[in-house]
Amino acid sequence: MTNTNTLTENIASLIDHTLLCPKATIREITQLCTEAKQHKFHSVCVNPYWVPTAKKMLAGSGVKLVTVVDFPFGTGLSRMKQQAASAAVDAGADELDVVMNTGAALEGHWDFVEHEIHEIVSAAKGKTVKVILEICQLTDAQIEEACRRVVKAGAHAVKTSTGFAASGATEHAVALMRKTVGCTFGVKASGGIRDRATAEKMLAAGASRLGTSASVSIVS
Repeated sequence: MTNTNTLTENIASLIDHTLLCPKATIREITQLCTEAKQHKFHSVCVNPYWVPTAKKMLAGSGVKLVTVVDFPFGTGLSRMKQQAASAAVDAGADELDVVMNTGAALEGHWDFVEHEIHEIVSAAKGKTVKVILEICQLTDAQIEEACRRVVKAGAHAVKTSTGFAASGATEHAVALMRKTVGCTFGVKASGGIRDRATAEKMLAAGASRLGTSASVSIVS
């Protein structure tokens, strides 16, 4: 029993309890924050509009606050992304999940991708920046190059998916990302993680963080 409880606590501490639906209401945000505090999740992840509200709800709990930048497409102007990152941090965000410009990556404009991420990291004022690659739209070689560029840009983690594309995290992609970035860099598996077995598989493949809206089911 002790081993099971320990595993549950460990998984909870790695979960970003997520609600990014554009129709989210104050009632749902309140429930999200209450659950995060109750189960001691690492953080809640909400859209930027809800950052000030969630910050107040989480005050003193130790639960961190994550928000997204240029979500879910990543195709905004670089200057807009920098401004959004800075504004989110000023509003109280502890971590930022930033969507990489997939079209630029597919065109092979890797220097642009790297520079843009570097500028966003600078705008984030020392806060943790995780970069979403949207793996279902990339080849393995492109995932590897994206990971290398994210590391060089000074970000803190790579993330598999927005959860709004055709598919989400896979064990193969997580393992590939972990192999590319090395042992100490962050790898967040997100998209389609809806049960304990899947969560454990992602962690075994190399994920250091999980993004999911099914957090309570996973730890229960």
